[in-house]
Amino acid sequence: VLAGQALQGSTNHGLRLSGHPFSTMKDDKEREQLAKDLSRDWYSVFERSINTLFLTEMVRGLSLTLKYFFDKKVTINYPFEKGPLSPRFRGEHALRRYPTGEERCIACKLCEAVCPAQAITIEAEEREDGSRRTTRYDIDMTKCIYCGFCQEACPVDAIVEGPNFEFATETHEELLYDKEKLLENGDRWETEIAENLRSESLYR
Repeated sequence: VLAGQALQGSTNHGLRLSGHPFSTMKDDKEREQLAKDLSRDWYSVFERSINTLFLTEMVRGLSLTLKYFFDKKVTINYPFEKGPLSPRFRGEHALRRYPTGEERCIACKLCEAVCPAQAITIEAEEREDGSRRTTRYDIDMTKCIYCGFCQEACPVDAIVEGPNFEFATETHEELLYDKEKLLENGDRWETEIAENLRSESLYR
Protein backbone atom coordinates (compact mmCIF):
# COMPACT_ATOMS: atom_id res chain seq x y z
CA VAL A 1 0.00 0.00 0.00
CA LEU A 2 2.79 2.39 0.94
CA ALA A 3 4.58 1.59 -2.26
CA GLY A 4 1.43 2.26 -4.29
CA GLN A 5 0.81 5.55 -2.56
CA ALA A 6 4.40 6.61 -3.17
CA LEU A 7 4.11 5.73 -6.91
CA GLN A 8 0.83 7.62 -7.22
CA GLY A 9 2.35 10.61 -5.46
CA SER A 10 5.34 10.68 -7.76
CA THR A 11 3.05 10.48 -10.84
CA ASN A 12 0.88 13.34 -9.60
CA HIS A 13 4.02 15.34 -8.85
CA GLY A 14 5.30 14.73 -12.39
CA LEU A 15 1.99 15.89 -13.84
CA ARG A 16 2.12 19.00 -11.75
CA LEU A 17 5.66 19.70 -13.05
CA SER A 18 4.63 19.26 -16.67
CA GLY A 19 1.96 21.86 -16.20
CA HIS A 20 4.37 24.33 -14.64
CA PRO A 21 3.87 27.91 -15.88
CA PHE A 22 7.56 28.20 -16.93
CA SER A 23 7.15 25.23 -19.29
CA THR A 24 4.08 26.84 -20.87
CA MET A 25 5.93 30.15 -21.42
CA LYS A 26 8.77 28.33 -23.17
CA ASP A 27 6.37 26.59 -25.53
CA ASP A 28 4.67 29.90 -26.33
CA LYS A 29 7.99 31.52 -27.19
CA GLU A 30 8.92 28.66 -29.50
CA ARG A 31 5.57 28.92 -31.27
CA GLU A 32 5.98 32.69 -31.66
CA GLN A 33 9.49 32.27 -33.10
CA LEU A 34 8.24 29.61 -35.49
CA ALA A 35 5.46 31.92 -36.65
CA LYS A 36 7.94 34.75 -37.21
CA ASP A 37 10.24 32.50 -39.25
CA LEU A 38 7.33 31.33 -41.40
CA SER A 39 6.14 34.89 -42.01
CA ARG A 40 9.68 35.98 -42.92
CA ASP A 41 10.01 33.11 -45.40
CA TRP A 42 6.67 33.89 -46.99
CA TYR A 43 7.63 37.57 -47.25
CA SER A 44 10.88 36.75 -49.04
CA VAL A 45 9.04 34.46 -51.46
CA PHE A 46 6.47 37.18 -52.07
CA GLU A 47 9.18 39.80 -52.64
CA ARG A 48 11.03 37.62 -55.14
CA SER A 49 7.78 36.91 -56.97
CA ILE A 50 6.98 40.63 -57.22
CA ASN A 51 10.47 41.41 -58.51
CA THR A 52 10.18 38.69 -61.12
CA LEU A 53 6.66 39.63 -62.16
CA PHE A 54 7.16 43.36 -62.47
CA LEU A 55 10.85 43.23 -63.61
CA THR A 56 11.91 45.68 -60.93
CA GLU A 57 15.58 44.76 -61.27
CA MET A 58 15.50 45.47 -65.00
CA VAL A 59 13.69 48.76 -64.45
CA ARG A 60 16.28 49.76 -61.86
CA GLY A 61 19.12 49.01 -64.28
CA LEU A 62 17.44 50.88 -67.14
CA SER A 63 16.82 53.90 -64.93
CA LEU A 64 20.54 53.99 -64.08
CA THR A 65 21.38 53.86 -67.78
CA LEU A 66 18.93 56.66 -68.48
CA LYS A 67 20.47 58.78 -65.72
CA TYR A 68 23.99 58.53 -67.17
CA PHE A 69 22.65 59.03 -70.70
CA PHE A 70 22.03 62.70 -69.95
CA ASP A 71 25.22 63.24 -67.91
CA LYS A 72 28.33 64.83 -69.37
CA LYS A 73 30.29 62.35 -71.48
CA VAL A 74 33.66 61.28 -70.11
CA THR A 75 34.82 59.19 -73.09
CA ILE A 76 36.58 60.27 -76.27
CA ASN A 77 35.92 59.15 -79.82
CA TYR A 78 39.18 57.25 -80.40
CA PRO A 79 40.94 57.14 -82.86
CA PHE A 80 39.47 60.41 -84.15
CA GLU A 81 40.04 62.01 -80.73
CA LYS A 82 43.06 61.35 -78.53
CA GLY A 83 43.73 62.22 -74.93
CA PRO A 84 46.85 64.03 -73.67
CA LEU A 85 50.05 62.06 -73.04
CA SER A 86 52.49 62.56 -70.21
CA PRO A 87 55.95 63.92 -71.20
CA ARG A 88 57.32 60.77 -69.57
CA PHE A 89 55.23 58.46 -71.72
CA ARG A 90 57.23 55.48 -72.98
CA GLY A 91 56.20 54.65 -76.50
CA GLU A 92 57.90 53.54 -79.70
CA HIS A 93 61.69 53.75 -79.70
CA ALA A 94 63.64 56.21 -81.82
CA LEU A 95 67.23 57.21 -82.53
CA ARG A 96 67.86 60.96 -82.62
CA ARG A 97 70.17 63.17 -84.64
CA TYR A 98 71.84 66.50 -83.97
CA PRO A 99 70.48 69.55 -85.82
CA THR A 100 73.35 69.09 -88.29
CA GLY A 101 72.01 65.67 -89.23
CA GLU A 102 74.80 63.77 -87.47
CA GLU A 103 73.73 60.74 -85.45
CA ARG A 104 73.82 61.25 -81.71
CA CYS A 105 74.67 57.65 -80.85
CA ILE A 106 78.34 57.18 -79.91
CA ALA A 107 78.16 53.37 -79.71
CA CYS A 108 78.97 53.22 -76.00
CA LYS A 109 76.60 50.22 -75.73
CA LEU A 110 75.33 51.26 -72.31
CA CYS A 111 71.75 50.76 -73.49
CA GLU A 112 72.57 47.26 -74.68
CA ALA A 113 74.22 46.42 -71.36
CA VAL A 114 71.46 47.83 -69.16
CA CYS A 115 68.50 46.34 -71.07
CA PRO A 116 66.91 43.74 -68.74
CA ALA A 117 65.12 42.03 -71.64
CA GLN A 118 68.27 41.84 -73.81
CA ALA A 119 66.26 43.33 -76.66
CA ILE A 120 69.05 45.58 -78.03
CA THR A 121 71.88 44.44 -80.31
CA ILE A 122 74.63 46.88 -81.31
CA GLU A 123 77.66 46.58 -83.56
CA ALA A 124 80.07 49.49 -84.00
CA GLU A 125 83.25 50.51 -85.73
CA GLU A 126 85.72 53.36 -85.41
CA ARG A 127 85.74 56.10 -87.99
CA GLU A 128 88.76 57.77 -89.54
CA ASP A 129 88.45 60.73 -87.15
CA GLY A 130 88.60 58.37 -84.17
CA SER A 131 84.90 58.59 -83.25
CA ARG A 132 82.79 55.49 -82.89
CA ARG A 133 79.48 55.01 -84.66
CA THR A 134 77.09 52.12 -84.90
CA THR A 135 76.94 49.93 -87.97
CA ARG A 136 74.07 47.96 -86.51
CA TYR A 137 71.44 49.00 -83.99
CA ASP A 138 68.58 46.52 -83.64
CA ILE A 139 65.73 46.42 -81.13
CA ASP A 140 63.42 43.43 -80.83
CA MET A 141 60.19 45.18 -79.88
CA THR A 142 58.58 41.86 -78.97
CA LYS A 143 61.08 41.53 -76.11
CA CYS A 144 61.04 45.14 -74.94
CA ILE A 145 59.32 45.77 -71.59
CA TYR A 146 59.34 49.59 -71.96
CA CYS A 147 61.21 50.13 -68.72
CA GLY A 148 63.04 53.19 -70.09
CA PHE A 149 66.47 52.05 -68.85
CA CYS A 150 68.01 52.51 -72.30
CA GLN A 151 66.90 56.13 -72.42
CA GLU A 152 68.13 56.82 -68.88
CA ALA A 153 71.52 55.21 -69.52
CA CYS A 154 72.24 57.07 -72.76
CA PRO A 155 74.73 59.91 -72.13
CA VAL A 156 73.80 61.85 -75.29
CA ASP A 157 70.00 61.33 -75.40
CA ALA A 158 70.33 59.29 -78.58
CA ILE A 159 67.92 56.43 -77.86
CA VAL A 160 64.55 57.53 -76.54
CA GLU A 161 61.05 56.20 -76.15
CA GLY A 162 58.88 58.55 -78.15
CA PRO A 163 55.22 59.57 -77.94
CA ASN A 164 53.94 57.14 -80.57
CA PHE A 165 51.87 54.23 -79.28
CA GLU A 166 50.12 53.27 -82.49
CA PHE A 167 52.58 50.85 -84.06
CA ALA A 168 50.62 47.60 -84.19
CA THR A 169 51.73 45.27 -86.98
CA GLU A 170 50.46 42.17 -88.74
CA THR A 171 53.74 40.25 -88.72
CA HIS A 172 56.48 39.54 -86.20
CA GLU A 173 59.21 40.72 -88.56
CA GLU A 174 57.79 44.25 -88.61
CA LEU A 175 58.56 44.56 -84.90
CA LEU A 176 62.25 43.82 -85.39
CA TYR A 177 63.54 47.38 -85.69
CA ASP A 178 66.85 48.14 -87.37
CA LYS A 179 68.90 51.32 -87.35
CA GLU A 180 67.15 52.83 -90.37
CA LYS A 181 63.73 52.32 -88.81
CA LEU A 182 64.82 53.86 -85.51
CA LEU A 183 66.38 56.89 -87.24
CA GLU A 184 63.19 57.32 -89.25
CA ASN A 185 61.18 57.36 -86.03
CA GLY A 186 63.54 59.95 -84.58
CA ASP A 187 63.20 62.22 -87.59
CA ARG A 188 59.43 61.89 -87.50
CA TRP A 189 58.93 62.62 -83.80
CA GLU A 190 61.90 64.90 -83.08
CA THR A 191 59.78 67.94 -82.22
CA GLU A 192 57.70 66.12 -79.62
CA ILE A 193 60.69 64.19 -78.26
CA ALA A 194 62.79 67.35 -77.78
CA GLU A 195 59.94 69.13 -76.02
CA ASN A 196 59.34 66.19 -73.68
CA LEU A 197 63.05 65.97 -72.82
CA ARG A 198 63.16 69.68 -72.03
CA SER A 199 60.17 69.45 -69.72
CA GLU A 200 61.66 66.43 -67.98
CA SER A 201 65.22 67.72 -67.65
CA LEU A 202 64.65 69.16 -64.17
CA TYR A 203 63.82 65.72 -62.80
CA ARG A 204 66.65 63.70 -64.34
